[in-house]
Amino acid sequence: MYEGIDTIVLFEELAYEDILPLRWRAASGQVSEVFRRSCDEGNLKILQAAAAIEEHVQPEKSKADDHSQYHADIVRMDMKINLLLDMVGQLLAAQQPRPDAMSIRFNKLGAVWQHKGTPPTLQAAGLLEIYLRECVAEPLRLIGQVVSIGQDGRVKIKFDPMGQVVSDLIEKLAFRRHRRQVAGARQPKNK
Repeated sequence: MYEGIDTIVLFEELAYEDILPLRWRAASGQVSEVFRRSCDEGNLKILQAAAAIEEHVQPEKSKADDHSQYHADIVRMDMKINLLLDMVGQLLAAQQPRPDAMSIRFNKLGAVWQHKGTPPTLQAAGLLEIYLRECVAEPLRLIGQVVSIGQDGRVKIKFDPMGQVVSDLIEKLAFRRHRRQVAGARQPKNK
C-alpha cells in the first residue's frame, strides 16, 4: 500500500534532505591526509552533537511513558531544553554569520544542492561545509569532487571516502529523518 511517502535517495542510497546553510570551497591544491583526519574528527563530534540534540527534540516514548508519574515533568524539561538550545543557536548565528541556506540532499556518498550564485567548476575538488543545526557552531566538512552541474544550478558532488564511524553516523542521520517523515505521514490530519 502506497502511503504517499517518497524515499529520498542519492547515489542509490537513503539521503538526508533539508534547507541548510552551506558553502562550497574549491581546493587550491591536493588535500592533505592531516586535513582529512581533522575533518573526520570534527565531523564525528558534530554528528554526535546533532544526534544528541535530535534525541531531545524528538524523544522516543513508549506506552508505559504515557502513564508514568514523571512524564509531564520530563516533557516540560524537554521543552525548556529545546528553548535553551534554540536561544543559544540564535546567539551563535548572530555572532557568526552563516552562508545562505540552500536546498540540499546528502548522504555518505555525496551531495546535490541548488546553488545560489556562480556555481563551482565541473570536476573541481573542494570542501562542502554544511551547518546542520543552529546551536552547533561548526559545520560538517566533507571533501569531494564536482561530478555534474545542471543548467538550473544544481550541483552534484561525490565525496571522497571518509572514516567508517562518520559514514555510519551520516547514514543514521538520513535514516532518522526518513523515519520521522514516515511517522508524520502516518499520523491522521486534524481538521
